[in-house]
Amino acid sequence: MTSQQSIGIGKCALQLVLASSDEIEGLKSEMNESTFQYCLGKTGSMDLQKVVSAIETAAKRNHIIQEGLYREMHALYHAILEAVQGVTRGQVQLGDVMRTVGLRFAVVRGKPYENDQEGEWIAVALYGTIGAPIRGLEHETAGLGINHI
Repeated sequence: MTSQQSIGIGKCALQLVLASSDEIEGLKSEMNESTFQYCLGKTGSMDLQKVVSAIETAAKRNHIIQEGLYREMHALYHAILEAVQGVTRGQVQLGDVMRTVGLRFAVVRGKPYENDQEGEWIAVALYGTIGAPIRGLEHETAGLGINHI
């Protein structure tokens, strides 16, 4: 097994999604931009498809993944679903059970291992609120998904 770099891809995604705009600037130098690519965004909905779509669209528009490559879309999709499972505590449902989310997200892609043969990986971190669709009746939530490309 090879050793991980000083900052893992999951840790990087979590730090980005939790950081303030001032803190993000400091993280850029720590990430080593030649190793990791990333994008940030926000999404909120009672519809899980809209949450997934917002993350996929941001990853495509920011050239984190290539839309025409199935393996890249597939890896991103599974990383998103894994992160959503954390947000929803394993019950991957929102509107059907009268829940809504307001989330920030980070998508990070790169080679987290020193050995290039380990290939590229993708991480999706989510942080925000989940709860009844009534302002003030939500609580914090977070999720992380990591998948190989």
